[in-house]
Amino acid sequence: MPDKKKRLIVCLTGMPGAGKSTVASYLKEKGFSVITMGDAVREEAKRQKLEPTDANLGSMMLKLRKELGQGAVAHLILKKLERDGNKNNLVIDGIRSIPEVEVLKKVGEVRLLAIHASQDTRFKHLTERGRSDAPTNQDEFAGRDKRELSVGISEAIALADETLSNNEITIDQLKEKAYAIVKGWLAEAAAEAR
Repeated sequence: MPDKKKRLIVCLTGMPGAGKSTVASYLKEKGFSVITMGDAVREEAKRQKLEPTDANLGSMMLKLRKELGQGAVAHLILKKLERDGNKNNLVIDGIRSIPEVEVLKKVGEVRLLAIHASQDTRFKHLTERGRSDAPTNQDEFAGRDKRELSVGISEAIALADETLSNNEITIDQLKEKAYAIVKGWLAEAAAEAR
């Protein structure tokens, strides 16, 4: 029997614009703490006085991985958790590789949820949300997808504990389907802790 309950860390993966942030926001409403992998990269870019454009953020992500290994961004997250003293159940939005998942297993019970959406759906989501790194055309969008695939996101998606399709469903349906999966994981974690 475990000596103490491990926190649940729900890791969200999926291509840009698939709906990860929507799920993360909903889980935050349900009491989870949320950390966004992209925010960790944006914070590092700000620290290095780089403008948060898609090209700069993409280069920063690749540079961190080259210097610190494929789990580099997850190591930034661990440092943030140590600084904050956060012990809550957690959502990590934007997992891009299995080495990131392995790093996070050091501090909790990790479950990986892949959100899938078609290219058309994802492009629409990205352009509508209006962040500084949103693609302005299909070529930028394709380049972003290629970069994401180059860092191992396809493996993370393929090895996810669960996959949720965000095609032809409403935002509310996406939230409810994701929460149903997470509630199952919470129940499993509670049963294991007994």
